[in-house]
Amino acid sequence: MRKLPYGISNYEELIDDGYYYVDKTKYIEKLENLAEKRVMFLRPRKFGKTLFTSMLENYYDINKKSKFEKLYGKTYIGKHQTKLRNSYNILKFNFSGIDTQNATSTIKGFKNKTIESIKLFISRYKIDFYINEAKEAEEILNSLFTAFNIQKENEKIYVIIDEYDHFANELLGFNTEQFKTLVSKNGKVRKWYEVLKQGTETIVDRIFITGVAPITQDSLTSGFNIGKDITKDARFNEMIGFTKEELLTLMNEQNIQQKEILLPIMKENYDGYKFSVTGKEKIYNSNMCLYFLNEYEAIGQVPKNIIDANIASDYSKLGKMLELCKGDRRQEIIEKTVIGERIISQITEKFNPEIEFTDKDLVSMLYYLGYLTIVGEDFGMPELKVPNKVMKEMYAEYFIKILSNDTNLTIKEEKYNKIAKEIALEGKLDTIIQLVKGYLNNLSNRDYIQFNEKYIKLIFYCIIMNIDIFNVKSEMEINRKYPDLLIMPKEKEKGYASIIIEFKYLKTGEESKLKDKQQEAKKQIKEYVELQEIKNIEKLYKYTIVAVNDEIYVEEIN
Repeated sequence: MRKLPYGISNYEELIDDGYYYVDKTKYIEKLENLAEKRVMFLRPRKFGKTLFTSMLENYYDINKKSKFEKLYGKTYIGKHQTKLRNSYNILKFNFSGIDTQNATSTIKGFKNKTIESIKLFISRYKIDFYINEAKEAEEILNSLFTAFNIQKENEKIYVIIDEYDHFANELLGFNTEQFKTLVSKNGKVRKWYEVLKQGTETIVDRIFITGVAPITQDSLTSGFNIGKDITKDARFNEMIGFTKEELLTLMNEQNIQQKEILLPIMKENYDGYKFSVTGKEKIYNSNMCLYFLNEYEAIGQVPKNIIDANIASDYSKLGKMLELCKGDRRQEIIEKTVIGERIISQITEKFNPEIEFTDKDLVSMLYYLGYLTIVGEDFGMPELKVPNKVMKEMYAEYFIKILSNDTNLTIKEEKYNKIAKEIALEGKLDTIIQLVKGYLNNLSNRDYIQFNEKYIKLIFYCIIMNIDIFNVKSEMEINRKYPDLLIMPKEKEKGYASIIIEFKYLKTGEESKLKDKQQEAKKQIKEYVELQEIKNIEKLYKYTIVAVNDEIYVEEIN
């Protein structure tokens, strides 16, 4: 049994130290067969992009010829070698981890990353080159290309850029004006890419660029035709991440037991990604799967924390990106995604930060970040939806933060604990009802204009989603025959209560219809409990909730 490569992004280290590798080398052949030599490939953070670039780096490195059999002998590409194998000098840049506190630190960090990569390059390929650190990053790069052209007359460079947009995304989320300055026509980063473009006319033969979103693609590379963006190309849909078959093969070869228990958990939390309308398969987030299985092997049981804290911290930037889009439409998009509705929208291929983000840009950004994924097509337009439970919980957490900011009310940990105990032990909603009333009382009259039963349900839904011991189903997730909310304990053996709720909403002046609405909701509840999926739930409590502005009428159904 080999070690699981959780946290390993160096391909050579992975093979040398005997880690398990999910073979993605067939994509080397596919990439090389493209007519375009300069390729852009975008995927969400923590999806395995860096390991993929390392695999490319080792395959094409002219210095790794003698090690080819060890590194690739057991892989697809080892048996289907391409004509360009081990034929390049690899110049690799990784622009993650730059200090974006201000313009000066960002420019300095970008320059330092450039210098680090060039130092490794000249050492690895024995190039006589003095790095004049007093010069700017683009000047140093230009001087390197000149020196290489003279000293390595018959050789070419393969440039690999990992996380090309990392520092730019940070700036865009936290300091938009600074971002514009750095990538403007005379910006330092823009000039660096102009030098890279010049290099493609002489000694730079191929370029492979990875990142998360095309926010900077147009800004940084204007005048530089990057080439083919294969992000949404169905042929490369499964290039990183795990297919179900790959995950099963990994688990079988690692002799991981209880697959019938583990697979549904991983599917619910880590699966569901599809990046092309015509893509054949949904993809699991590979880093999350490796974290889960690594923890399972270590402790012999399902880890308590389904999402690794290191991964969760990367997704915590959701709010900053969402705030780029202003107005009520943003709220509507968030509500739809949290509750599980599909959104029909074209996907922006190049963002222009000079212009305020549109609704389409916001949906597209959520797609690139992994908060939405393609689930279908509607007359040529992509249909997008939240891919899995982990992402849904991120939205729920963010929605509660928005609500807390709007109402100046914060849910403390002890309040969540009290709600959890009341529901689990008594099947009661007293505390959560008081909490929701507090929210409604503190919202402005203008906010009531957009109120409906879906909005009230959304508040309940997001509060429960932030309580770890429950699973929450909404009608949008299953089908419209089900109740608005179905709350069930994750650990059924503990004997905790379950609750179903049907919501109704009345506008001001419609209070006389309260009894009718309650009767309508009660009738629906009685129909639901006869459904096979619900009738066998033990300790099931049933409620109707009718909201009239900031008043909530609750009725328990016996």
